[in-house]
Amino acid sequence: MSEAQPNPAVQVRKRRGAELVLIVVALAVAVGAYAIVGITVTGKLSQQVLSYGAGLAILVGIAHVIVRIMTPYADPLLLPCVVFLNGLGLALIHRLDLTKIENARANGESLPRADAPLQLTWTAVGVAAFILVLLVIRDHRRLQRATYTALFAGVGLLLLPLVPGLGVRFQGAQIWIRFAGLSFQPGEIAKVCLIVFFAGYLVVKKDALALAGRRFIGIDLPRGRDLGPILSAWLISLAILVFQRDLGTALLFFGAFVVLLYVSTERPGWLFVGGGLFAGGAWFAYIAATSLHIPQFSHIANRINAWLHPFDPQYREGAYQIIQSLYGFAYGGLLGRGLGEGHPNLVPLAKSDFIIAAIGEELGLTGLMAILVLYGIIVERGLRTALVCRDHFGKLLATGVAAVFAIQVFVVVGGVTKLIPLTGLTTPFLSYGGSSLVANWALVALMLRISDQARRPATLPAAPTEDALTQVVVRR
Repeated sequence: MSEAQPNPAVQVRKRRGAELVLIVVALAVAVGAYAIVGITVTGKLSQQVLSYGAGLAILVGIAHVIVRIMTPYADPLLLPCVVFLNGLGLALIHRLDLTKIENARANGESLPRADAPLQLTWTAVGVAAFILVLLVIRDHRRLQRATYTALFAGVGLLLLPLVPGLGVRFQGAQIWIRFAGLSFQPGEIAKVCLIVFFAGYLVVKKDALALAGRRFIGIDLPRGRDLGPILSAWLISLAILVFQRDLGTALLFFGAFVVLLYVSTERPGWLFVGGGLFAGGAWFAYIAATSLHIPQFSHIANRINAWLHPFDPQYREGAYQIIQSLYGFAYGGLLGRGLGEGHPNLVPLAKSDFIIAAIGEELGLTGLMAILVLYGIIVERGLRTALVCRDHFGKLLATGVAAVFAIQVFVVVGGVTKLIPLTGLTTPFLSYGGSSLVANWALVALMLRISDQARRPATLPAAPTEDALTQVVVRR
């Protein structure tokens, strides 16, 4: 006798039940970390633990219910991983807030504003964006119709910081806009639009781009006439690098496009072309700053020199952040000093660009590896979704989302640990910043939508009844 087929409804209930258990564990760890930070730094349990825990639980509960209703077949591991990272990021921001407030009180200064409540508010906005994406986008394949609309929207968002009176320069990069008293980074939303464009464009052009040209060292290089898309992406990245002085965003967009180009065509030659263009662009930017003394590339030379010679007195001022982060990693060691026991406040911008350094100091190498494993799970589930997806557009869209998370985490962690030069990107879900948090929640919702349709059982046509067969025979 053949084995009974598993009931899809039962599988959905089991999957959602497992997801709920993991979400409860993630919430418990996040609220526990928040409470431990308060006890360690101030010596007493913070009065905000209940409000913080209740607010986070309500937001996550609403997200879980919407996922259970709108995407019952979606991957059950994505939402718990995001909840864990977002909750831990809130606890770390609260830990840095307490130290800043304690130092101000000891010096007799006015108490600064706490950033953790604002980050919780941005979490609510991110969950709202998450729910909105799931409610509006019922079928991810409809996004393919908006391929070029997404391109124009993405480019327009990237150009907004260059508008006089609207753009704001911070830390040498002009990637922010200020409107109605709020600062926002439109490039974070632009990456969602450009991923949609990349996927839609490559679905149509993949056959032409897959044609091999000349063979070099055993590698089939693309034809010269097909180099237009990658050259355009390269030039756009250079424009971002020159006019906005944003190395991280330029690297993220160009890297994601090269990955999707390789996945869509299955030609490794595109990786070599993309790598060569990136290396050539980086070399040109460095030479333009050091030899030609072009001011638009000076920040590139400063970051490369600080990366190569951080302890050189000539570059020590620009390398102060990376020096303090390395000291923090060394002080944390294997198991860390414990939440609230380190000195991550000595690293400038510890809440945003260098929150990985705070994790390495207080949770040690073990805690940092656990965080990287969670990011690895998110990327792996995105690639798994791409493998099981039934349409090419969904495959490329899921791959693009996974590639963005992978490249961003690699660039951030590599820069903080001095593996590569610093780029200024934020760590997804952990770093302080509303625009990044909202955009990443929207990307996770998009991945869940693709995962739901990819895992949903295919509807089979109903078997013809005896009366129907009789009518067919009589008709014939």
